[in-house]
Amino acid sequence: MTVTAKTRRLDLPGGISLRVERRALGAGVLLAVAAFALAVLLIGTGDFQIAPWDVVQTLLGNGSPANDFIVNDLRLPRVLVALLVGAALGMAGAVFQSVSRNPLGSPDLLGFGYGSVVGALVVIILFKGGATEVAVGALVGGVLAGIAVYLLAYKRGIHGYRLVLVGIGASAMLIAVIQYLITKAQMVEATRAMVWLTGSLAGRDWAQVWPLLGVCAVLFPLILTQGRALRMMEMGDDAAYALGVRVERTRLLLMLGAILLTTAASAAAGPINFVALAAPQLVRRLTRSPGANLLSAALMGSVLLLVSDWASQRAFGADQLPVGVVTGLVGGVYLLWLLVTERKAGRI
Repeated sequence: MTVTAKTRRLDLPGGISLRVERRALGAGVLLAVAAFALAVLLIGTGDFQIAPWDVVQTLLGNGSPANDFIVNDLRLPRVLVALLVGAALGMAGAVFQSVSRNPLGSPDLLGFGYGSVVGALVVIILFKGGATEVAVGALVGGVLAGIAVYLLAYKRGIHGYRLVLVGIGASAMLIAVIQYLITKAQMVEATRAMVWLTGSLAGRDWAQVWPLLGVCAVLFPLILTQGRALRMMEMGDDAAYALGVRVERTRLLLMLGAILLTTAASAAAGPINFVALAAPQLVRRLTRSPGANLLSAALMGSVLLLVSDWASQRAFGADQLPVGVVTGLVGGVYLLWLLVTERKAGRI
């Protein structure tokens, strides 16, 4: 093991070595602890309050029958969906911002989220589908939108600003399709569509947890293994080629993984805006580390969504808001701040 002032190199069996930046490692541990603490707090929050220690005891299998039912059957699935959706959006946002080399390169602005919305609304309004069919429609719509944006932005490779501009154009077109579908809906379907459009964690159960957990279990390791190549690609395609990175193949693989994470999150909770935009930028400021900070961005996404969910339940008195409303309010302010900051820096 070699230690320097800012980094720690871990020499593992089999000739594998990892370089870990101390500040980034500390930030990751801090975010993981914060996510766990917020999860315990949220599980204990509700009409029937449960103390944090009792929540932990119940999760370990030592709770009362009443606490066991409330924690494991009613509240734990919602919190797990929040953790997974936030992590999926945080990592997807980090990938897109790194690939585009643009802080505005987020699934929220590139059209993938709106593709999921269109897919879900087609199922709700035209086919009167149930929850499972809506989730499948959201997944298919997001993937198709992602493929279309990639193909339209491709011209001897993917340029960051071209990707962002094509994505913004695709978003505008998809929003028009969404509005058209709403106008064609009957009252019942329109009401159901508007509830889904808001983005909510209410009523989430184990049926949403397991598919999303499966997607994350497959895609998180896949994306993390490409972290070194992604960091090299931030230096430019020519430099990455010179260092042995198969740029287009790696970029396509990463974008496909990020699109699937985004659409899986939308299928589980509806469109949750601005988490993917804010999480990578907040992590970069926290760690002061170059690169995508993929794992830390995922943890930050979980923390942001858990905080937003707590605020949606407790910060507005007796009125409980869908979590998508809270992330939209906070994210809009953050986006304005980001645009002003980037303009002052001369980057836009």
